[in-house]
Amino acid sequence: MRICYIVAMVAEAQPFIERYGIRKVEGFFAPLPCELYEGEVNNVTLNVVLNGQQQGSDLVGCEAAAVATLSAIQRLHPDIVVNSGTCGAFREKGADIAEVYIGNGVMFHDRRVPGDDAWGTQSLGNYPVWEGSPALAKALELKMGKVTTGSSLDMQPCDLEMIQKHGGELKDMEGAAVGFVCSLFKTPILYVKSVTDLCDSGAETFEEFSRNLHKACEALKTANEQVIDYLTKRVNW
Repeated sequence: MRICYIVAMVAEAQPFIERYGIRKVEGFFAPLPCELYEGEVNNVTLNVVLNGQQQGSDLVGCEAAAVATLSAIQRLHPDIVVNSGTCGAFREKGADIAEVYIGNGVMFHDRRVPGDDAWGTQSLGNYPVWEGSPALAKALELKMGKVTTGSSLDMQPCDLEMIQKHGGELKDMEGAAVGFVCSLFKTPILYVKSVTDLCDSGAETFEEFSRNLHKACEALKTANEQVIDYLTKRVNW
């Protein structure tokens, strides 16, 4: 069995890379910027694929996430992909900083394509998540929420309107892109997201994100330890 994590930022991945002592495989995806880490947990192969960096900065966003996911699935053939990272959320929906959620759906919130129903449906995404997500969330006592993805860290009024219309609860920059690629290959995908900023707090998004990033990533590490234990011991693949 092989579990493959797709992660955008080094800060999001480093705590549990260190926790499991998994090693970097140099040049595996060259010339692409994606980076591969590999190890073994409970007799299961564990991969972490980072989007990579350019000019010393993490490659965040949909394009980099799609490239990383496509490369990982084609080269590694995982049994399940886990998109793990940080996100924004909403205080009015009960969210708090460093709270970890399991995704129960995923869509884009910043794609406004006029036209017939097919174009509209395609632009939203609404890709499937792993069918075992509810059972995992229940067993680990984690909340569930719908992930919505956009290409910007901040949120415009039209983005908020789309999120509210479709019941979004968690706002990120990669999830739906990862889900799109997984849907093409029919690879199960699990979302594990930790809150860095509250979209309705009135605070400036980047400042709140930066202030809470470490705390959210530590919570993410703890949750992922539980997730990996669950996937490797309690799921019959």
